[in-house]
Amino acid sequence: MISALNRLADLVEEHLADELDLAGHARALGTTEYHLRRMFSSLAGMPLSEYVRRRRMTAAVADVVRGEDDLLSIAVRYGYGSTEAFGRAFRAVHGAGPGDVRRDGGPLRTQPRLRFRLSVEGSIPMETRIADRPAFRLVGHATRVPLVHEGVNPHIRRHITALPPEAHARLKALSDTEPPGLLQVSDALDPDGAELTYLHGVAVAGEPPADLDVIEVPSGRWAVFRTEGPHPEALQKVWAATATEWFPSNPWRLRPGPSIVTILKHSDDFGTATCELWLPVEPV
Repeated sequence: MISALNRLADLVEEHLADELDLAGHARALGTTEYHLRRMFSSLAGMPLSEYVRRRRMTAAVADVVRGEDDLLSIAVRYGYGSTEAFGRAFRAVHGAGPGDVRRDGGPLRTQPRLRFRLSVEGSIPMETRIADRPAFRLVGHATRVPLVHEGVNPHIRRHITALPPEAHARLKALSDTEPPGLLQVSDALDPDGAELTYLHGVAVAGEPPADLDVIEVPSGRWAVFRTEGPHPEALQKVWAATATEWFPSNPWRLRPGPSIVTILKHSDDFGTATCELWLPVEPV
């Protein structure tokens, strides 16, 4: 997987001005586009689409500053159909428009080329099991939120704290199958990897109440990772380590489906916790 991600980074450089055939690249490597995108996002700390945009705008700076071509020609060269679309992408990366940078020489924010390396130093022990589960439902309260790779996601925090205490108690009473207890569910990650559906809920085997959001989960296998320590840092480190250590060493890959976190126990202030991370997997 590390070599596949490095080849992907090389392909980004080769296709800065056109569309990248990610599905074809994934097939050639014997994996899936879904798995490749998720592994890239986990290790890079950003969606693949954001990395491509940053690299395009980093490369475009030289053309903008040099001033030999008009901005529309530069926009088309980097895959944009108008100076407006190019300007929005340029400003999102550099904090200033291309006209300002051409005049003033800056400010500039460079995105270095990514290289992925597997390091065994400081390797994270992972307590893992494979669970074969029949179909079940995830029910609760869902919302769309931006993906945050490090620290507490403030959008998720606001969503949960806005729920009244009786809503949490009701969900706990509905839980009747694995994964146990109140769950943090991430589903329907968009192709760019920037936004997902977050559901605060529980797993149920039977019919859910009509007034709750529902995610239907088909039967399949799950890799279940147990984590202990500072929360959510320990959980996020193990999540990243699945990409660098577990998947490259085991005959499994991610399949489409929700990722689920259940907190088995925690300190009073939630500063530390014991969790299980459930990832849907299939044989390679």
